[in-house]
Amino acid sequence: MHPKLLNTALAVDEIMHHDISPLCAADIRDQLQKRFAYLSGGRGQDGSPVITFPDYPAFGDVPDQDFQNVMTYLTSIPSLQDAGIGFILVIDRRQDRWTSVKASILRIAASFPANLQLVLVLRPTGFFQRTLSDLAFRFNRDDFKMKVPVIMLSSVPELHGYIDKSQLTEDLGGTLAYCHSRWLRHRTAIESFALLVKQTAQMLQTFGTELAETELPNDVQSTSSVLLAHTEKKDRAKEDMRLALVEGRRVLESIHEPLARSPDQSPNQDQLDSQSTVHRLLAQLNETEAAFDEFWAKHQQKLEQCLQLRHFEQDFREVKSALDVLAQKVTTFTDVGNSLAHVQHLLKDLTGFEEKSSAAVQRARTLSQEGERLIEHKHYAVDSIRPKCHELRHLCDQFAADVERRRGLLGKSLELHGLLEASMKWCDEGIYLLASQPVDKCQSQDGAEAALQELERFLETGAENKIQELSKIFQDYEPILTKDLLEHVQRVFQKQESVEEMFHRRQASLKKLAAKQTRPVQPVAPRPEALTKSPCPSPGIRRGSENHSSEGSALRRGPYRRAKSEVSEGRQGRGGSTGDEESLAVLRRHVMKELLDTERVYVEELLCVLEGYAAEMDNPLMTHLISTGLQNKKDILFGNMEEIYHFHNRIFLRELENYTDCPELVGRCFLERMEEFQIYEKYCQNKPRSESLWRQCSDCPFFQECQKKLDHKLSLDSYLLKPVQRITKYQLLLKEMLKYSKSCEGAEDLQEALSSILGILKAVNDSMHLIAITGYEGNLSDLGRLLMQGSFSVWTDHKRGHAKVKDLARFKPMQRHLFLHEKAVLFCKRREENGEGYEKAPSYSYKQSLNMTAVGITENVKGDAKKFEIWYNAREEVYIIQAPTPEIKAAWVSEIRKVLTSQLQACREASQHRALEQSQSLPLPTPAGTSPLKASTRNIKKLEERKTDPLSLEGYGGPTPQQRAPEKGKGWSKTSHPSETPEDNDGWSSTEEPVNSSDAEEEGRAGPGKLVPGRYTVTRLDEKGVSDVLALRSGDEVELVQEGDEGLWCVRNLSSGVEGWVPARSLSTLLCQGGPVGCLSSPESSAGSAVLSPSSSCSESCTAALADLQG
Repeated sequence: MHPKLLNTALAVDEIMHHDISPLCAADIRDQLQKRFAYLSGGRGQDGSPVITFPDYPAFGDVPDQDFQNVMTYLTSIPSLQDAGIGFILVIDRRQDRWTSVKASILRIAASFPANLQLVLVLRPTGFFQRTLSDLAFRFNRDDFKMKVPVIMLSSVPELHGYIDKSQLTEDLGGTLAYCHSRWLRHRTAIESFALLVKQTAQMLQTFGTELAETELPNDVQSTSSVLLAHTEKKDRAKEDMRLALVEGRRVLESIHEPLARSPDQSPNQDQLDSQSTVHRLLAQLNETEAAFDEFWAKHQQKLEQCLQLRHFEQDFREVKSALDVLAQKVTTFTDVGNSLAHVQHLLKDLTGFEEKSSAAVQRARTLSQEGERLIEHKHYAVDSIRPKCHELRHLCDQFAADVERRRGLLGKSLELHGLLEASMKWCDEGIYLLASQPVDKCQSQDGAEAALQELERFLETGAENKIQELSKIFQDYEPILTKDLLEHVQRVFQKQESVEEMFHRRQASLKKLAAKQTRPVQPVAPRPEALTKSPCPSPGIRRGSENHSSEGSALRRGPYRRAKSEVSEGRQGRGGSTGDEESLAVLRRHVMKELLDTERVYVEELLCVLEGYAAEMDNPLMTHLISTGLQNKKDILFGNMEEIYHFHNRIFLRELENYTDCPELVGRCFLERMEEFQIYEKYCQNKPRSESLWRQCSDCPFFQECQKKLDHKLSLDSYLLKPVQRITKYQLLLKEMLKYSKSCEGAEDLQEALSSILGILKAVNDSMHLIAITGYEGNLSDLGRLLMQGSFSVWTDHKRGHAKVKDLARFKPMQRHLFLHEKAVLFCKRREENGEGYEKAPSYSYKQSLNMTAVGITENVKGDAKKFEIWYNAREEVYIIQAPTPEIKAAWVSEIRKVLTSQLQACREASQHRALEQSQSLPLPTPAGTSPLKASTRNIKKLEERKTDPLSLEGYGGPTPQQRAPEKGKGWSKTSHPSETPEDNDGWSSTEEPVNSSDAEEEGRAGPGKLVPGRYTVTRLDEKGVSDVLALRSGDEVELVQEGDEGLWCVRNLSSGVEGWVPARSLSTLLCQGGPVGCLSSPESSAGSAVLSPSSSCSESCTAALADLQG
């Protein structure tokens, strides 16, 4: 601590002479107010202080202690120099008696605490008392044995001979102005100020000791708290010093005040001493403040440096931890890519990682620079800061070197994959060139020479596109050659050699043809069927060859249709099957490329949305832009998009890349991950809520700011639709791949994957409809799996009810949306509800439901091929259903029949189980004639026999104890009567036993055995003549266009486009079991159950995305 702070209190005591006499005016204020003695400020000729004892009648009554205190205090006021000369006592006893004079002199002589120079006594003025005093003083001189002379004065003029009149007060005939009360106030104020200065000094001394003994904390928070607390205490101390200075100046002004009122009057020595005392106290206080400021500056600097050090250490720990994490992540970038696009994606990821890491690296470098600045400013902890700065620079340099090394490896990988891609593209174009050369033109000498030149020109392009030396590739790219990449290089090189060999063989053949012809060669024209069947080129081929050199422009002129037809033409002459397979392989690779490219774009778009929008909703800097209606609704707006992104980025995309070289097997990838695709159902179910929220908050500044940062041309809602569009895109790509892979190993997997994706789309579509049902009090999940749903026109015909209502219901249909579950069918009314924006979201108001255990169907209704009946409780309730098309009707009838058949099978198994239990529990068997089990078994066998008849559609009934013979053309349930059955009853129910059905042709309607226009599938080829006419194969689809005369039907082969007239009897053996009305495997039925209807989406945007499936 500063030494001046320690000496201030001593200096104050010295100034105030408290080291000699600790008394203060405030302590003996009452005694001083008696004024039996006072220090007027006058001085003798040699500067001796004058103490006056005025005429005070009660002088003898003053207690000795009070007298002693006053004497001690008065003698302590003059300076030590003046007091050393000695005091002059003036005792005024002019109005007193001699006895009192004697007593006063004796008391003063005995108790005066300081040196005396002279004692002047004004004796009594009365004649008697003056005479008495002269005699008594003369005879009693020995009684006044004092160290100084005592002079008895008879008058004031005599006194003036010893002390100048200017040094005496007015009562002694002098001119010295003196006010005892004012003198007492000044002394009290001076001493109070001195005490304040002393206390301030002691306070600063204590505070300085506390600061000096404070230990520096080890963390930022504690250091900040200590610095704040010390600063607050310092401010209070400075305020106390300011107040003390103000008090000292006020005291000084009060001393100057009398002199200001009387400019002619000069200050006496006492006043000058008082001014000097105050000035000295003020000077001491200023010195104390300066010393404290100097001490505080050092202490504050140390605390601030400590705080800087703690901040530096804390930031160092955070930055080092972040750099360690980055270094760990860099080590995970080990993949060198398996394709050119993959390597580009990895490079983009590495660049993105480097950009994201740049903030942490820059922070580390900035922190290192900050540490260097601390060292430059003479920080007390240089030895601790300098090593940390060196470590930060080393970590940053190491991270940059690691990233640059990874970029170098990926650059080599990109270069290698570029070579491989160029080689593969060269091979594909070579195969395309071989496949596209016209056979008929090559038969002539000129044509052969032209084709030969074309091949030579193409081979010349191989110098810059082919892999020249395999060993050099291995040497140049050894650091990145993994096992898989090495095998890929070898496969590409082998393919390149194979293509070159094909070119050499073609060149040899063309050289022979280019030689002089000895006989003409008959050109072969391509078959029309081949022209019809040949596919159009894939868009990917055209995109891939747009930037090819001008020499290869002729390769793109002819479409794939011509190439494939000519390849099929020339199979026998030049081994065309190999070229055809190569062409299909090129198409498959282009489809695979499109699948991978679009998948990568899709993943990047999802990541862009999640980072650019979803993550920003949690950014505190963006909170002010988020509207109230959008707060805490991120899950509603984005659904489970993050889950979808992680599935595609971490799993599906990487697995797809493994099928780059074998695209025909990609169906397995879809099948293995089919369960994970169920996450799209959750996303689509949330889509209406997301769209509603978007419509409410689309003008929020938050979205505009995010879109601006991302530089997106489209708004967020376009990207929220991407998952819906993507799940519908897969089935199109799988169809395309399947078209080019029918003879490959993975064709079955592709077909199964396509069916599974379509099933997921149907489930997604159905679930979006289910969540829109309102008014149903039960749990929809209790109704079993949703099989089908769609909109129909419905007429009702109930036995009970008002006649007018029945008549009205027959003519005016109700528009109902039906939901077919495994256990019930629901009737709902579709409602278009106005949304809050420009779109409308449909909902379904629940009306009623029918339990499938009590449902029966009539498959055909006279007069309309699109109608069928659903009846309930033995036709107490009949619903006539009109489908939009016959195909949709057939699909619904087929699906309802499957449900009822499964219920019948379950009923039969339960009956058999109960009969078996009864037979085991009864001692005697039941007679055969009375066994309901046997009767039921016989009936079930009849049912199975009828089901095996492809042209039989008969009604079914449940097992009943009493069988009635049905009338011709009628069928009924176990509770119905013949008189109540409808005229047209092709229906059946799971609760009825099979009975004979009426002949549909006798009723004038298309029965199960009568052909109707529609699409069919060829099941067998017994009629060879018909097969030859239509070029039919098993599994082909045909369309019955119209019925002609003499039992002939106009039939079109949808596979080849050939049309012809075929007898109806021949069609019965060729086609599947009946027409669209009753065919269980009709293509129309299958499509009807899998296709998403136009009303399948919960909003217009979802409808547009899912509508691709209709094609």
